[in-house]
Amino acid sequence: MSIGVWVLGDQLWENQAALQSCGDIKNIPVILIESIKHIQTRRYHKQKLVLVWSAMRHFAEELQKKGYAVTYQECDDFAVGLQTWVTENKITELRVMMPNDKPFLQTIQNLNLNCNINLIPNNQFLWSREEFSAWAKTRKRLLMEDFYRQGRRKFNILMDGDKPIGGKWNFDQENRKPPKGKLNTPAAMWFSQDTITQEVINKVQSLKFPTYGKLETFSWGVNRQQALEVLAYFITYRLPNFGTYQDAMVTGEGTMWHALLSPYLNIGLLQPLEVIQAAEQAFYQHQLPLNSVEGFIRQVLGWREYMYGIYHFVEPEYKDLNYFNHTHSLPEFFWSGETKMNCLKQIFTQIENTGYAHHIQRLMVLSNFALIAGLSPQEVENWFHAVFIDAYDWVMQTNVIGMGLFADGGILASKPYGASANYINKMSDYCKNCVYNHKIRIGENACPFNFFYWHFLYQHREKLKKQGRMSFILKNLDKMSSSELESICQQSESWHERDR
Repeated sequence: MSIGVWVLGDQLWENQAALQSCGDIKNIPVILIESIKHIQTRRYHKQKLVLVWSAMRHFAEELQKKGYAVTYQECDDFAVGLQTWVTENKITELRVMMPNDKPFLQTIQNLNLNCNINLIPNNQFLWSREEFSAWAKTRKRLLMEDFYRQGRRKFNILMDGDKPIGGKWNFDQENRKPPKGKLNTPAAMWFSQDTITQEVINKVQSLKFPTYGKLETFSWGVNRQQALEVLAYFITYRLPNFGTYQDAMVTGEGTMWHALLSPYLNIGLLQPLEVIQAAEQAFYQHQLPLNSVEGFIRQVLGWREYMYGIYHFVEPEYKDLNYFNHTHSLPEFFWSGETKMNCLKQIFTQIENTGYAHHIQRLMVLSNFALIAGLSPQEVENWFHAVFIDAYDWVMQTNVIGMGLFADGGILASKPYGASANYINKMSDYCKNCVYNHKIRIGENACPFNFFYWHFLYQHREKLKKQGRMSFILKNLDKMSSSELESICQQSESWHERDR
């Protein structure tokens, strides 16, 4: 029997399960493949393509230096590249770590190779799919907060015996300060391009099919050493003030105090436990603010693991759910960035240049707009998946279908995250330079977030009544005159007929 290992582009970790299952590395052929057909499923961001392909090439080089027999192929299709390699190396068993995404599992299962394919259980997350399923099956509601607390206990993170450090599990209330005055945010850590990355950039720029975004500059890290440098930089310069302003949005401040670690975590250059423990260690050694450390750890130990667990726990039909029956097509300005709404324009510009926006920009501006404007959840999810540098199926289905758009009817979130322009004005400076007035609900100068928000509440009042946290907000509808409500509905419906 001759064993070979196929390393996928989001599993770039020497201790990943398929590599570790083989023992003696010197006798095991390893392959990594760049497939042109695979990246034509959607208009991926150029920055994402460069990140993944450059990281794959760097990882292959690192494995070769450690004695692995590595083959790196650029081909049209995975199947063609694999079959050639399997035949040349007389491989009888191909080992692959279980992919993170369901569609890619289907891709593997559809391969017709002249060898057996052995899927090795995935070890890239803290909770296995089986462990999450066992936890979920005992719950009446799959609340992230409950899962997060269980994770804190399970991995003994920020714990004082069986109690949380500081006496509370969650310091989220301290992490919502609006941006006022000069914030003095630390610069992000970026990198210059080496020869490998430049070769990938040239390849991406020469692609003959539609992609998204700009590639005038590319500054992301592309190997584990650089990812570790970003982690260390975050812990030293950004984590101390991360919590307080983590929900704030400021023009020209694309990253604020955010970690910028998700692209590296999601392709395997960093592992969740090392990231969590680095933050915890800094808390103890440098007495960092607990609200910052806990808030960050909750994103990784809580939210990220929860998203992955839910994704593999729910039925396959989850991706098609549409609780509010929203069917409006995605406006073209999501791709072009040409809109008069300054908040959206600022974020679209940022995404176009870097492939990145932080979680509040994604949830409370992009997803919020899509929700209250009645956009198709599936079209919105596809856009998120295409344009973000850290996007994968397991991330975007749960974050967009569930959290952002409430299209699952509450399987994941406790309420829809819809808000008017008042929220955006409070948590950002975007409204100051917008042609629309954030205080007005109807009329030519009214912010679309306002009339869409109240139309959303009015249109779905019966369904929203079932969400206990919405009762107080819904009562505000009763304070509006029938004529104002009618005008709001008319303006909302007519907006979709015009080019905005």
